[in-house]
Amino acid sequence: MTLSTFGAAVKFDSYQSLRNWICEADRPIEIQDFVFPEVIAGDCSDLVGKYQNALEPHRGERGIHGPFFGLDLSNPDRAIRAVIQERFLKGLEIAESLSATHMVIHSPFTYWHLLNHRNYPDVLGLMFSAAADCLEPVLKRAAETGCTLMLENIDDTDPATRVELVRQIDHPNLKISIDTGHADLAHGRYQAPPVNDFIAAAAGHLGHVHLQDVDGYADRHWHPGEGRISWQPLLDALEGLEETPRLILEVRHHPERLPATVRWLEGLGRSD
Repeated sequence: MTLSTFGAAVKFDSYQSLRNWICEADRPIEIQDFVFPEVIAGDCSDLVGKYQNALEPHRGERGIHGPFFGLDLSNPDRAIRAVIQERFLKGLEIAESLSATHMVIHSPFTYWHLLNHRNYPDVLGLMFSAAADCLEPVLKRAAETGCTLMLENIDDTDPATRVELVRQIDHPNLKISIDTGHADLAHGRYQAPPVNDFIAAAAGHLGHVHLQDVDGYADRHWHPGEGRISWQPLLDALEGLEETPRLILEVRHHPERLPATVRWLEGLGRSD
C-alpha cells in the first residue's frame, strides 16, 4: 500500500490554529475535545455547533476520540457496562453530527492479564464475553451511522490479545488502532514486543494509528523524531500492509510544529 496522508489529533483551539495547513491538503483529523467525563456527560451542542462551523472548509476524513476515563469495556458488572454503552453511544451521536467516520476506544487489557493468564485461566474469556456484550449495541449504531470503532492499545503487552477480540467479535465496524508510543512504552517498561510487532500482529485488521514518540519510560506524546522510536522501519511496516490505516499524529505539546514534523515523516515515507 501507499501511506495515507498524515493527519492530526486536535482540540478546538489547535484545529483553529492549524486549519489552513489541515484544509489545504485535506488532512484527516481526530477531534479529542469529547473524551472528558464532564464534556461527554453534559450538553455538547454548543461545542458541536462551533465545530460544524469551523469544519466547513475541511474535506478530509474525520474521526473523534471516544470517551475513556474509567470506562473499562470489559467490566464484569452489567449495570456499569450500561453506563459505558451510554457514553459510547453519545460519542457516536457526536461523531455523526460532525460527519466523523471513526471513533477511538480503549483496550481493557493490561500487563496483569499477561502475567496471570495461567493463574486465572478464565479471566480472558470472561473479558471477551463482557466486551462483546458491551459493544453489541454500540456496533449496531456505528454501522447505522457509518462509523468504525478503533480499539487502541493502552497497557497492552501482548499485541495479539485485542486482535483476537476483534476477530471473535467479527464486525466490519470494529478495527484495531495502534498507538506507537503506548506500544514502545510497553516494550520499554514491560518487555512487550517492539512497535513493529504490534503492526505485524494487527495486519488485516488495522484501521488507525496514533503516531507519537516516547522515551520508553512514560507516555510522552512527543513529536515523531523527538524520542527513541525508529520511524523508518515503522513506516516501512505500515507501507507493507494490504490495508490503509488512518495515520494521526497525536502530540501533547507544540502543535505549531506539526507541519515540520509531517514534512520530515513524509520524507521518510517516500520511496526512491
